[in-house]
Amino acid sequence: MFLNTLTPKFYVALTGTSSLISGLILIFEWWYFRKYGTSFIEQVSVSHLRPLLGGVDNNSSNNSNSSNGDSDSNRQSVSECKVWRNPLNLFRGAEYNRYTWVTGREPLTYYDMNLSAQDHQTFFTCDSDHLRPADAIMQKAWRERNPQARISAAHEALEINEIRSRVEVPLIASSTIWEIKLLPKCATAYILLAEEEATTIAEAEKLFKQALKAGDGCYRRSQQLQHHGSQYEAQHRRDTNVLVYIKRRLAMCARRLGRTREAVKMMRDLMKEFPLLSMFNIHENLLEALLELQAYADVQAVLAKYDDISLPKSATICYTAALLKARAVSDKFSPEAASRRGLSTAEMNAVEAIHRAVEFNPHVPKYLLEMKSLILPPEHILKRGDSEAIAYAFFHLAHWKRVEGALNLLHCTWEGTFRMIPYPLEKGHLFYPYPICTETADRELLPFPQHFVCPLKLCHGESGEHPPIQSVAPANTDLREALSSTHLTRRCHHLLCANSLWTARKHDFEKGKPFRDFKMFMDYSILKAVFVVQNSLMFSSILFCLQKRRKSKIKLLCITA
Repeated sequence: MFLNTLTPKFYVALTGTSSLISGLILIFEWWYFRKYGTSFIEQVSVSHLRPLLGGVDNNSSNNSNSSNGDSDSNRQSVSECKVWRNPLNLFRGAEYNRYTWVTGREPLTYYDMNLSAQDHQTFFTCDSDHLRPADAIMQKAWRERNPQARISAAHEALEINEIRSRVEVPLIASSTIWEIKLLPKCATAYILLAEEEATTIAEAEKLFKQALKAGDGCYRRSQQLQHHGSQYEAQHRRDTNVLVYIKRRLAMCARRLGRTREAVKMMRDLMKEFPLLSMFNIHENLLEALLELQAYADVQAVLAKYDDISLPKSATICYTAALLKARAVSDKFSPEAASRRGLSTAEMNAVEAIHRAVEFNPHVPKYLLEMKSLILPPEHILKRGDSEAIAYAFFHLAHWKRVEGALNLLHCTWEGTFRMIPYPLEKGHLFYPYPICTETADRELLPFPQHFVCPLKLCHGESGEHPPIQSVAPANTDLREALSSTHLTRRCHHLLCANSLWTARKHDFEKGKPFRDFKMFMDYSILKAVFVVQNSLMFSSILFCLQKRRKSKIKLLCITA
């Protein structure tokens, strides 16, 4: 009865009201995302509605059973940050162990190696391993903490296969002969020996080739039986992971040994054969090899496929895209000329690409500009963390140096990201806000405490304030204070021309220069500058030159060496 009394005006009013409410919700969602970098509806549904509907967060349930100590809070922070397998990880026996032999220090943390052990158990084992003695031994070997015990178990698995290959076959009732029956070799045993026992890349490549023969045979057999049951399907999935891992490591061996074109071909074939296995991130290996060949058109084609909003980003993708944009303008880029005439369209695109990359991972520029020392990359990385920056710069620093002017453009523009995003810990521009838990997770992954220091904390301070400048590097102890005021005036005038945040670094200062690093930020009302001088006698001269150049409020900090 009620529905029969409704007029068309009611439906028009209902439609208009619902459209108005939907528009207001859309505007509010847009405003909330611009301010906080996340969706309000998604945040409310995950944080408040999911527990009411019976959803349980594994991390919170696990942490609720633990104590309230500092170690438990650190463990909770680590669990909130997803750790990824480093696609460019080194070989333990041929590369990591060499560092240990020379320095006596361990390049990997226990947490990192424990994650690798979990990966090996996930990729290289299945429920039916107990049916094959060699695989059962390797299932225990991946859990071993002692490297020598793992290597001994791998040799034992290969020996068991050789013993079982000799089968007594009765051909005639009165006599028997011995026949050699070719049983499948244990591919995972060869993998472990190639990773941990081989002391050179050439030895590792030989072992991986033996593993490829064994793994390819197992893969073909399990492929024919995968539809016979869940057990065969799990075995085929395991054999697929083993085969992909072996081929990828063989391509990396070829890349290490200088056969880059062969490595590129192997990676392309592997990506065509197994397009759905994105967990290995083979495209990042391909990008690095193509950059070594200076095949920038092919690099751009790979980026066009993987630099997509629906795919998880990485420092390799973001900074490689920035490198290609910078390559078009870096050889002719000059900050002085740009401050006079403004940025061209190509230069603006390059600067925006650098800002995008820095927003994703702000640790990388300090390694590319050699402001922080590099260490061996860990076997696992944290997206947007210091561990990812180390892994990227370790392999890509040479590619940036090869492009003329690319590092200079990065040096002059990367700090401008912090002006574009005043509080990246709370708000993002192109990505979600920078995760606070990355520092805790990096502390577990990196072996040396001088790393995993977030540059955002250096820029914004521990108290959340936003000073517009980062700390300067310490001055050299052999600098002298002899410098004419005329040269200083000319130098200050030259640096104060830019109306942006940039850093002028001079590595070719001859003796007699009072400062090595000059970092300044200039806006229309406040000038803040930091000088590193040999002593404070030059303070009055520097202050006079700055006041002569710009009559505004000046904040000057003089740091003596």
